[in-house]
Amino acid sequence: MKKLIVAIDGPSGSGKGVLAQKLSEIFHLAYLDTGLLYRAVAYKLLQNRSSLGKITEALKIAQNLKPEDLCIPALRADKVASFASKIASSMDVRTALLKFQTDFIKNALITDQGVILDGRDIGTKVLPEARFKIFLTANLEVRAQRRHKELQDRGIKSIYSDVLEDMRERDRRDCERDESPLIPAQDAYVIDTSAMQINEVVDHVVRYISKRSGATG
Repeated sequence: MKKLIVAIDGPSGSGKGVLAQKLSEIFHLAYLDTGLLYRAVAYKLLQNRSSLGKITEALKIAQNLKPEDLCIPALRADKVASFASKIASSMDVRTALLKFQTDFIKNALITDQGVILDGRDIGTKVLPEARFKIFLTANLEVRAQRRHKELQDRGIKSIYSDVLEDMRERDRRDCERDESPLIPAQDAYVIDTSAMQINEVVDHVVRYISKRSGATG
């Protein structure tokens, strides 16, 4: 059987991260959450406040990023996520992080049964050759509610209206940036998860991939 190559894209709160993680376990695929790359750059910049706003410093960090830099728990913080969204608009930073992603893919296709990446430009830029391109979406209010609940479950104080506005702004930046905007690939399988539980989404996509490839977990 040919190795599976899966690209998953979508806005924050659509469920793409959980879906990618579950699929990686079911089909035994190497998995990379590409959003962590931008968060890692943002985190390092935030640690050195004198570098904030300096694209040259962000580029230097991106060019020297290591796999272990993606394992820092603080990368999940909202402040880091918001700053990462701003950094993602830099073409130079995106180009540097693209090399990290392509190196990961090459190594994974040698050692694993396949590879799965999730992000915002995987199907259009990073893995345009992927046989399976999934684009998850959901209405803004539902996504904000999911994020609000996630923060509360983690014991983090959260105000829904603030989460909603932050997500609205991140959507705007992601969709309107000149370099690799958030859009579905022309051949992507688009799924609206607004009224779906994550287990339903996973089951749906597993059936879709298995039917088209003959793959089994």
